[in-house]
Amino acid sequence: MKTILFTGARSGIVACVIEKLKRKNYEIYVTVHTETQLEIVKEKYRKDKNIHCMKLDVTDKQDREKLTNLDIDILFCNAAVGYGGSIAEMDMGLVRYNFDVNVFSNFEVVQIVLAGMIARNKGKILLMSSLAALYPPSFLGSYAATKASISSLALTLRRELKLISSMIEVAVIEPGFYHTGFNQVMFQNKYEWMDTSTYFATCLSQIRKKEGLLERYIEKKNLCSIERKIIEAIKDKHTTSIYRAPFLQTVFAKTYQILFR
Repeated sequence: MKTILFTGARSGIVACVIEKLKRKNYEIYVTVHTETQLEIVKEKYRKDKNIHCMKLDVTDKQDREKLTNLDIDILFCNAAVGYGGSIAEMDMGLVRYNFDVNVFSNFEVVQIVLAGMIARNKGKILLMSSLAALYPPSFLGSYAATKASISSLALTLRRELKLISSMIEVAVIEPGFYHTGFNQVMFQNKYEWMDTSTYFATCLSQIRKKEGLLERYIEKKNLCSIERKIIEAIKDKHTTSIYRAPFLQTVFAKTYQILFR
């Protein structure tokens, strides 16, 4: 029975993946950000004997140190926050916090778990990035930049580890726009300050309209395509470097990267 630890596992895509895996031959650690969230997931999985729930605020050193005593076969880093707004005027404190959670703290978790994997000479690390790393949407630049950093650091780590072990694998998951509620949070939180002060005051209605079109016509309501990719990454004996879905959004993002960057 392999042991999988998920960070940021309260809801969304990862929660759906856990539902698919919990009847399989895995021991699963579901970790969440707060004590309140911990009580919710404990109740949700109370009948599942192979699921263990933990509070793991990835920005908290004491929480991260809980991982030193666990033998993790597969680490799935999903903890993330997202803040919207133009880089021209966005509070740099929000940008720093976005990087602290999504990049720095997640890779501190990776380093802790990786130490055990290197000692055992086996393991798999999967990091949740985004197609936004290839196609950064307007007014989501801070979030997109964190995802580009995750992809770059993960792929670098993959190459580095090949020098010392062929049994430890690293891969990136890059989902496109899926309807989990996370996108709506990023779309809306920038208006907490943009509605009162912004260089883009004359464009706000246009920005909102474009976001509405993304939600209506681009955002995938069905999560099956990305669930399949994640489960494939977990089960693959030899992972590829990147798993992407949905197909049409992937084609668009890669075309944009080739033609317009």
